[in-house]
Amino acid sequence: MRVAFGLKARTGRAALVAIGGDVHEPQLIERSQMKLLPDGALAPYHATEGLDPADARASVRRSIASAHRLATSGIREAERRFTDAGHELYGCAVLVGTGMPDWSTDEILAVHVRMHKAEGELFRDVLVAGARACDLELTTLPDKSAIDAAANMLGLTRARLDAQLATLGKSAGPPWGKDQKEAAAAALVALKHAKRAS
Repeated sequence: MRVAFGLKARTGRAALVAIGGDVHEPQLIERSQMKLLPDGALAPYHATEGLDPADARASVRRSIASAHRLATSGIREAERRFTDAGHELYGCAVLVGTGMPDWSTDEILAVHVRMHKAEGELFRDVLVAGARACDLELTTLPDKSAIDAAANMLGLTRARLDAQLATLGKSAGPPWGKDQKEAAAAALVALKHAKRAS
């Protein structure tokens, strides 16, 4: 079966929803979570509290590198699961943010709200980089308006897409919250627009 998956980042993790078939009669293939931080690790910028500036910068660099490794390995593992199950992977979609100003690590650490912004963008960015590292056909959607953007890209009314997501949620069972719905909507877009992975 043709399969694509969508990824919605949160602090230190991502919701993954894989959808198979086609956009008119989609089937839920998998709902899972991917780790983007090691167990017990704090968010990269928040983890620097109490460190001197040089140690803080080094800590952030290590955490970002770790998030990149975990995103890439998590995406590769998902890819392996789908192909081992006999599915044809057609790509993935990632919900992305608005981007970061050109702040240095020191400038981010100096203002608490910037730390939240930087971490939000970081976890989305590592998913995009991980998909590219795995040579997947990548589609991106704006995180802030994911469902509306997906409906537009799919050529569906918002009501029709909401109904599809509700049906997928019933087949998945709980939890089927905002993260799963948005990841599923992204997966539907990837399924419609992507070509078969090589």
